[in-house]
Amino acid sequence: MFFARFALSLQSQNTKMAQRKYASGNELIKGLVILADFVIMNLLLFIAARYFKELYPSYLRVAPRIAFIMANISMVISQSTIGIIIHRRRATLDEVFIQVMKLCGLQSAIMFLCVRIIGDSGGMFKFMVIFTIVEIFVIACSRIVERAIIRVSRQAGRNTRSVIFIGNDPAILMLYRNLISDSSTGYKVLGYYANEMMENCPQTIKYLGSIDDFNQMAEGYSAPSYDDNTDTNKLKELRISKIDEVFCSLSHDENKEIVQIMKFCDKNIIHFYYVPRMEGNFMLNLQPEQLGETMVFTNHYEPLSLPFNQFVKRTFDIIMSLIVCIIMLPFLPIIAYLIKRQSPGPLFFKQERTGLNGKTFICLKFRSMHVNNQSDTLQATEDDPRKFPLGNFLRKTNLDEFPQFYNVLKGDMSIVGPRPHMLTHTEQYGKIIDKYMVRHFSRPGITGYAQVSGSRGETKELWQMEERIQKDIWYIENWSFWLDIKIILKTALTIFIPDKKAY
Repeated sequence: MFFARFALSLQSQNTKMAQRKYASGNELIKGLVILADFVIMNLLLFIAARYFKELYPSYLRVAPRIAFIMANISMVISQSTIGIIIHRRRATLDEVFIQVMKLCGLQSAIMFLCVRIIGDSGGMFKFMVIFTIVEIFVIACSRIVERAIIRVSRQAGRNTRSVIFIGNDPAILMLYRNLISDSSTGYKVLGYYANEMMENCPQTIKYLGSIDDFNQMAEGYSAPSYDDNTDTNKLKELRISKIDEVFCSLSHDENKEIVQIMKFCDKNIIHFYYVPRMEGNFMLNLQPEQLGETMVFTNHYEPLSLPFNQFVKRTFDIIMSLIVCIIMLPFLPIIAYLIKRQSPGPLFFKQERTGLNGKTFICLKFRSMHVNNQSDTLQATEDDPRKFPLGNFLRKTNLDEFPQFYNVLKGDMSIVGPRPHMLTHTEQYGKIIDKYMVRHFSRPGITGYAQVSGSRGETKELWQMEERIQKDIWYIENWSFWLDIKIILKTALTIFIPDKKAY
């Protein structure tokens, strides 16, 4: 009994040591980045105190040590609360920037409140606003440099993660492209096991054998021990090198095999991930929901089904739409005059489109084409003769969409969401694309994720519409307030840098 307990204790210690070794590279990166944040913040405070005394609050000039102590304490709290994500392999650049904004915003707010409580805060608000903007900019720039350093380091073979795939589902290929698309993630794909080879598989993915071959490999596999001087060359005796992560995409009919793979991963401190299989062009991504004491799975998880998220999105829509409508009022007579001068007819183009839950509504736009009888059936093309010069400009800069802020106020639309389609397109594509109607679980938007990620313009081929639908559904299932802000900012850029597909 004693020896059994001793063996279990030793195994637990080895597991913890291996886990620490697994995370050590990322923890080192995280620690260095946090240290750099503190250096940047203190350096900015020093520069402000030394060279911008007219902006520096009087209290901080009298008690400079207090200023630095409060700043560092607030940064400690912010790092503990918000943290950093640049060391994470799947963190996108957009997510990193948003995290920087949260981090600097919280740090400045805490510092401001602390100074306001203990002393005279005269001039503090103005200083902190300027300091926060500068801090966000500088730390964001440092993140770009840090990310580049991480990328170079991982390309050189440091801090990498070796992965294998199990299964031959098309979802594996999609995952593979995502893993290798950004070299900063540091993933090294060793190959895949499957009973049949994948179709259209790139030569860069090595076929390692069947599922039985994997099981044989698993029987002789052991993760390297980190508590002794084990010769890593012994790993060469195995069929593949050390595995860090396993991505499995087998059928649920093979649940025994999946459980066996999970046990193998747990035993050898390997991270296991199940990749939802694909049917046609869509991934069978089931999300868990709790109904009483029973766990059920739904094929669509909608964050906007939660009342709080609905409130946040609708409140933002109303406030922003009111601001835009008020700003646009003085320009309406000018736009109306220019449109009517170039093309006789109404100022607004009105069209029935499919909205939330499949209901029809009247969508408004500034008219950008001559009055014609094909507007409800024919998409605009690049050299469409129906467009007049000002209308072409309005379309390229998205200014023709501004009347839809009135649709947002009415509740027919949201600022961000899947773009509303013509009724003929809803009828046509609803019959031939399986999940086309899923996009109507959300209010349609003036702009959307598909539009800012390359899926815009005329859909000449069916795959173009299928790609757009996939992105619409992804937005619905991954909605967040920050995602909406990112889409709005990208859309705003098209006013100054027109999208080539905007016609």
